[in-house]
Amino acid sequence: MAVFDYYPWLFPLFATLFGLLVGSFLNVVIYRLPIMMEKEWKKDCIDCFPDLAPKKTSEEKEETFNLSVPRSRCPKCQTQIKFYDNIPVISWLLLKGKCRQCSNPISFRYPAIELLSGAMCFAVSYLLPFSYFAVAAVLFTLVLIALTFIDIDTMLLPDQITLPLLWSGLYLALVGWSSVSLVDSVVGAMAGYLILWSIYWGFKLLTGKEGMGYGDFKLLAALGAWLGWQQLPLIILLSSVVGAIIGVIMLTAQKKGFDKAIPFGPYLAIAGWVCLLWGQNISQWYFNHILGLPL
Repeated sequence: MAVFDYYPWLFPLFATLFGLLVGSFLNVVIYRLPIMMEKEWKKDCIDCFPDLAPKKTSEEKEETFNLSVPRSRCPKCQTQIKFYDNIPVISWLLLKGKCRQCSNPISFRYPAIELLSGAMCFAVSYLLPFSYFAVAAVLFTLVLIALTFIDIDTMLLPDQITLPLLWSGLYLALVGWSSVSLVDSVVGAMAGYLILWSIYWGFKLLTGKEGMGYGDFKLLAALGAWLGWQQLPLIILLSSVVGAIIGVIMLTAQKKGFDKAIPFGPYLAIAGWVCLLWGQNISQWYFNHILGLPL
């Protein structure tokens, strides 16, 4: 748009505000989507095995539960949260991190995710010049944040998020809005899935254990669709290094065995976001200074 050409600072401003607002919604998605998935699994199980269905009285009625219903409420006193108590970051600060009615503590994680969303959206909009792809990259960033925290909480990477992320990457390449060609995007999606699928089955055949989930395959496929197959080696390398370091630190601090499962999705998401912004620079530095080859 011409307005962003004349006033380039508007794009980072709008993206940051958008990130803060959507960050509040991401808190809802991160908490509710896994519960919605569990309810759906139970329903499917009951449909297949009706005898397992719990008996209900005629007065009992299952409450509607989705991303918009019921309205957000305090988990202790069940008071519905007013709109003025749901302003990103500001409301938490004004309430001093407590419920207005019962003073029940509100986790710092809520404003932290809002701040993280705003900060990362600012970084994307500041580093990438305004374009359709830059706008899409802001949405890409917010989706990765949601996937990261869902995986941390539940060890799940929902198809409801990873698959649309994959198809949107292919669509951007198809209409020419992406930073990669359609061929690179399609090959990136295929290679991303097959790489982790092969590692999964190789590890399972050797050890008899599952080393990762299918959600990781789909997430790397989505990253390949967005960034092209050329970025996949760097994504895998960065995610493996970061995952190994953070995983060892967390398991050591929590005094858990090294056979304890840890989510790999957050490290893929971090690596994918880094490659979105600095992937070309990192690759060029590696080839020029480490390998001594021109890129």
